[in-house]
Amino acid sequence: MDATSSAIKTGTSTVGITYDGGVVVGADHRATMGHFIANKSVQKLFRISDNIALTTAGLVGHAQSLSRVLAAELKLFELKRDMPMTVKGAATFTANILSGRPHYVQLLIVGVDPSGPSVYSIDSAGGSIPDTYCATGSGSPYMYGVLEDQFKTDMSKDQALSLAAKALLASAQRDAASGNGMDLAYITNQTGFTQLSEEEVTTLLSTI
Repeated sequence: MDATSSAIKTGTSTVGITYDGGVVVGADHRATMGHFIANKSVQKLFRISDNIALTTAGLVGHAQSLSRVLAAELKLFELKRDMPMTVKGAATFTANILSGRPHYVQLLIVGVDPSGPSVYSIDSAGGSIPDTYCATGSGSPYMYGVLEDQFKTDMSKDQALSLAAKALLASAQRDAASGNGMDLAYITNQTGFTQLSEEEVTTLLSTI
């Protein structure tokens, strides 16, 4: 395999969780080439508008390209129509891109709009599936064990952040392609996209 960034596969763990008033989103940092850890600080969580975020699992080059395209298209939509694209609209747009030209990725589109918080799983062929929470990547089986046991529909933001961190920790402990830290963020209609600092993530992890 060519050792370029576009050929690096992120085995990956990413998660999106709706809560009462918003959505939490998270991803690990590790990128792999087979059994080799190619990079320990890959970005897999992207802010693509004030109210929508993207997480990526798959080839790094495809993921980075998609994040740039989506951010530009959502900004153009907002400039032309003087209103932000809905989360469902962003998920449908993303799915249409993948159905026209498949990418080696599995994505989450998460966000908040007037209809409430949403999480959409987008597969590499353009399938789009909404859910109240979702995990992707090679670490997802371990994450779902945590999510199925502890998810509640009326969680607070802090509870959802704690659950996302627990799920990512579980995948890092059992999945060789996941780990090396995590990014966490939350989105609300009032504050938009807010990513936790490294210090805030460290403090959160110390309470789990």
